[in-house]
Amino acid sequence: MPRLRLRQAAALAFAVAFAWHAQAATVTIVVQNVRSDRGHVLVAICSRADFLHPHCGWKGNAPSHMGETIVVVRGVPPGLYAAQAFQDANDNGRLDRNLLGLPEEGMGFSNDARMYFGPPRFEAASFTVPPQGVTIRFRLKYY
Repeated sequence: MPRLRLRQAAALAFAVAFAWHAQAATVTIVVQNVRSDRGHVLVAICSRADFLHPHCGWKGNAPSHMGETIVVVRGVPPGLYAAQAFQDANDNGRLDRNLLGLPEEGMGFSNDARMYFGPPRFEAASFTVPPQGVTIRFRLKYY
């Protein structure tokens, strides 16, 4: 009898893991206005609570391609999110800023949310990730 319970527990664990994975979606981000082939384009998909913080739940990157770079982020649960991206031209893993605090590398937000003397609000950059996944597009801006 214990062997049967072990099999049932294993089957249940597999079913739960498969159901979770089936609920996770793929977000394809087409980052436009990339100015060079140097470095990588880094993208973070963020919940409202994590927006504008370095610890967003889902991240992806791809080698920079002048004009347009496509970054694919897998495993995003359906819901409401905002995306933030930048071209890490020198591959140091961070957005470089000048003495005034302005970005030295291209950066942007989903929906092409505008920055007025600071970053956009979550509502301006938010988009919905449905169970089947989604493709979004936005442009990098250079200052």
